[in-house]
Amino acid sequence: MSRPQGDPLRPLTPVERSALERLSRSGSAPASQVARAVVLLAVAQGASYTAAARAVGRRSNDAVAHLVAHFNRAGLNAIEPAHGGGPRVQYGTSERDRILAEWRRTPDRERDGTATWSLMTLQRALRRAPDGLPAVSTHTIWKVLHAAGVSWQRDRSWCETGRARRRRKHGEMIVVDPDAAAKKR
Repeated sequence: MSRPQGDPLRPLTPVERSALERLSRSGSAPASQVARAVVLLAVAQGASYTAAARAVGRRSNDAVAHLVAHFNRAGLNAIEPAHGGGPRVQYGTSERDRILAEWRRTPDRERDGTATWSLMTLQRALRRAPDGLPAVSTHTIWKVLHAAGVSWQRDRSWCETGRARRRRKHGEMIVVDPDAAAKKR
């Protein structure tokens, strides 16, 4: 006889059940998320942890127990993969938005000491700002700008990828490449 489960699965809400059923049948969702949904549905239907693990080709009922405990605490967020190791992610979306907002701001010659942004002057401005990032590195700034489609140019300025200034007869204009995002991949 198997021993009783320490943390049994709580009853699923109708929304959770429909989301898990939809995900378990998905052909385009990541395989790990589909497997987690299948395991949770099997446990919800009364299968043992070992049987639920075998339903997705796994052997460990301990992993199923951890998933069930995490689902009891976090709900459907337990399906999403968590941070997989390595250094903790220090800067989230609000910090990235703050870096991009500072980059979009035209530098003030008096306050910032520059007419164009470099990584060092951006870092200095972000560290000095009251709502800034006191420990941000130039590498982090560069990664955020690069991910946003901004690149360093030969004329010592930053330029958004997919945008170019062109001289025309009637003056200067900005030309936008509609396929810039597809070309970056």
